[in-house]
Amino acid sequence: MKPTLYGIRNCDTVKKARAWLGANGVAYDFHDYKLSGIDEARLRRWVAEAGWEKLLNRAGTTFRKLPDADKDGLNENKAVTLMISQPSMIKRPVVEAGEVLLVGFDPDRYRAALL
Repeated sequence: MKPTLYGIRNCDTVKKARAWLGANGVAYDFHDYKLSGIDEARLRRWVAEAGWEKLLNRAGTTFRKLPDADKDGLNENKAVTLMISQPSMIKRPVVEAGEVLLVGFDPDRYRAALL
C-alpha cells in the first residue's frame, strides 16, 4: 500500500521526510492538512494508536499562542478539537502506510517501516 504523508508543505521536518522518501525511492501521496484539513475520524484513529499527547505539537507557535484557558485541563477531546480547528497543532509529519503509523520524522523508523 502506498503511504500517505500528512503535514504542511513549508514545515522543515516535512521537507526532510519528503526528501528522505524521494531519496529512498518510496512513492507516496502528500496531504497538506493546512490546505485540506484533517477529518475527525482519521485524527481519532491516530489518537487511539499513538496517543493525543504524542500528536499534539505543544512546541509549535500555534499552541504556545493559545490563551491559557485553551491549554488548561487538556484531555483527549479538547486536544482533538484544537487539532481539528488548527491543524498546525498536529505534530509533523504523520505517515500512514497500511497498519503502520509514524509520527514525526526518524530516518531509522522510516527505514524499518517503509523499506
